[in-house]
Amino acid sequence: MREPPHELARRLADRAEAVCRHYLSNGRRQGNYWTVGDVRNTPGRSMFVRLADSPRGPAGRWTDAATGEHGDLLDVVREALGLGTFADVAREARVFLGQSPEPARREPAASQRARAPAGSTEAARRLVGMSQPIIGTIVETYLRGRGIMTLHGTGSLRFHPRCYYRPDDHGPTETWPAMIAAVTDLDGRLTGAHRTWLAPDGLGKAPVDTPRRAMGDLLGNAVRFGVPGNVMAAGEGIETTLSLRCALPDMAMAAALSAAHLAAILFPPTLNRLYIIRDNDPAGNSARDTLIERATDAGIEAIVLSPRMEDFNEDLRCLGLATLRKSIADQLVRRDRYRFLERVA
Repeated sequence: MREPPHELARRLADRAEAVCRHYLSNGRRQGNYWTVGDVRNTPGRSMFVRLADSPRGPAGRWTDAATGEHGDLLDVVREALGLGTFADVAREARVFLGQSPEPARREPAASQRARAPAGSTEAARRLVGMSQPIIGTIVETYLRGRGIMTLHGTGSLRFHPRCYYRPDDHGPTETWPAMIAAVTDLDGRLTGAHRTWLAPDGLGKAPVDTPRRAMGDLLGNAVRFGVPGNVMAAGEGIETTLSLRCALPDMAMAAALSAAHLAAILFPPTLNRLYIIRDNDPAGNSARDTLIERATDAGIEAIVLSPRMEDFNEDLRCLGLATLRKSIADQLVRRDRYRFLERVA
């Protein structure tokens, strides 16, 4: 028999900071609280989550000062992922806590939710909601195999053990494990998803024709790591962006998923300086030029970060982290070199 909701909430409260770091990744710790924009993981500081028991109340309780909303960490799981039923929330919470999730019960056909149109934002939202944290999964194995060891603040990445893959419009549907990346707008709303199908052991991509595909509304939006202030970096691919993040773990970054989408990425209103993570190819050069022009027109300083090889993931894997850090040191503004590079050396 499964534990009642209050017991599940208490177990989450025992790991309150870990819950916040995963589901409210756009926030940060301030003293005994986690602050974020709202329970849907919007960047900001109006929502406060208590991280430890105190005379003011138990750990895990939260209040949004802007709206008056309040609740516990089960509410955080529900709202951050857009889950519709308590069964889904409980299943996600149990996965996070390392328990085996309860099998989903088959519902009568008449009560099934309408199928979301393929490739739609709603389909992306459901896919992300059905996925689980990456720690301890083959997504972690895959990323570490690419040399990416800095995985804190990667709540936008998820794991789906059996993600559908169709070779073409008429071919049979297959299932492969996949890394699912949530695509969000500047307000933190989920607009799409990106799938990277993986080999069952996580030691590479799945042996399919197109192991990467995106769905939903991508234009201007991105897969985000960290909360941008006045400085951020933006690149094309997830692995390329995460590779640079290994050298600059405290800099907010965004992966736009393609050169065309990088050129069109939207700028946070607080942004003063944008580092453009360049790939050494013609598409990367075109995206760089367009983005520099757009940023300059918006009054934002644009600085290009160039890899020594084809991209920063190749630099990381072939040259090592120490060499990568040295190669970008002279490309950073001096104050950013101290703020993001030297202080974590």
